Amino acid sequence: MVLDHQGEHSSQWAAITSVAGKIGCKAETLRTWVRRAERDSGLRPGLTTDEQARIKALEREVRELRQANEILRKASAFFAQAELDRRYKS
Repeated sequence: MVLDHQGEHSSQWAAITSVAGKIGCKAETLRTWVRRAERDSGLRPGLTTDEQARIKALEREVRELRQANEILRKASAFFAQAELDRRYKS
């Protein structure tokens, strides 16, 4: 609605405040939604919603893999030390 009625107002912010009052939300919330819609449609530079979600998922995966690697490293060191400490039967 903001993008459709932007030409009827002196600025985008004026359109945002007008539409926000009509739909019953805060202007700042609507401004955030408009910015996101502009990025998703390519009108504004920046990461799209899908790209942000993908980056977040990849960061979570990297964090989990690092934790798994640390656990494996500690387990390897533990078992290596246990092998050295074990008495050999002659």
